Amino acid sequence: MKLITILVPAYNEEEVVGQFYKQVSQVLENIPFYNFELLFINDGSKDNTLNIIKKYAEEDSRISYINLSRNYGKEIAMSAGFDYAKGDAVVIMDADLQHPPEIIPEMIRWWEKGFDDVYAKRIKRKGEPWLKKLTSKMYYKLLQKTTNIPILPDAGDFRLLDCRCVNAIKQLRESQRYTKGMYSWVGFNKKEIEYEAAPRAAGETKWNYSRLIELALEGITSFTTFPLRLSSILGFSISILSFIYLVFIIIKTLVYGADTSGYPSMMVIILFLGGIQLISLGIIGEYLGRIFIETKNRPLYFIDEYGSMKVEQKENEYDKRTL
Repeated sequence: MKLITILVPAYNEEEVVGQFYKQVSQVLENIPFYNFELLFINDGSKDNTLNIIKKYAEEDSRISYINLSRNYGKEIAMSAGFDYAKGDAVVIMDADLQHPPEIIPEMIRWWEKGFDDVYAKRIKRKGEPWLKKLTSKMYYKLLQKTTNIPILPDAGDFRLLDCRCVNAIKQLRESQRYTKGMYSWVGFNKKEIEYEAAPRAAGETKWNYSRLIELALEGITSFTTFPLRLSSILGFSISILSFIYLVFIIIKTLVYGADTSGYPSMMVIILFLGGIQLISLGIIGEYLGRIFIETKNRPLYFIDEYGSMKVEQKENEYDKRTL
């Protein structure tokens, strides 16, 4: 029988991981003719998440877990899951139950029909403020217009990936990761299904506005150079306007003589040009910072524990997978 891995990144999810396991187990019991692996990625949780996962692993042989050496973030945690997933397909889910497990059988049906990437698109976002919905919609519109890669709006990490997609994504080893863009970049045969995102079953979201802004910047700088091009176009346009204004000042001085007035307008122009220069330098700095980090060529992550075996006991195997 085919093996399907349920990949679950978790960070401080002690209040909900038990509910998640029970609901997913109920769904999997009603899916015959498949074997399942529940792979939890503990992303350096500071609460009791890891101990709860270990308890379930002792009772259920389908469960395996990776305990990262620290909190690396969800993007890196998913990368670790891809590296260690054993399944013919991988289903990525959040532990907070906003991704309904009942969608898994439908994903499998479309996968068996030949689709490599069956992604779930949110049609409703229960429990999210209107400002977050609005900014998300505007962000995806901006990203779609500035990149040649078809970034899919309202489609997150909740999806089923064939092992072909997983193996392709595993080859993308950049440390500054925007996995939602990688799904589109690797291509393959995709299928959209729809679902309603439920509120968190328990606990608090880890995605505050500062982290969402950071993720948005990752998406823009990872898959488009449009900000650099925009700063070049803006600088060129301002130079032309400045030259036209210079000619105007010269002609005005020749015709009407020197004029000592105009201090406010001069200050406005200086401040405006200074602001544009700082913005352009900031954009260049974002890209240079990414280059600086990538040139270090560091491993994406380190593992403290895999399953119930300490990482030191299989050091050679782990080093080969993380480098």
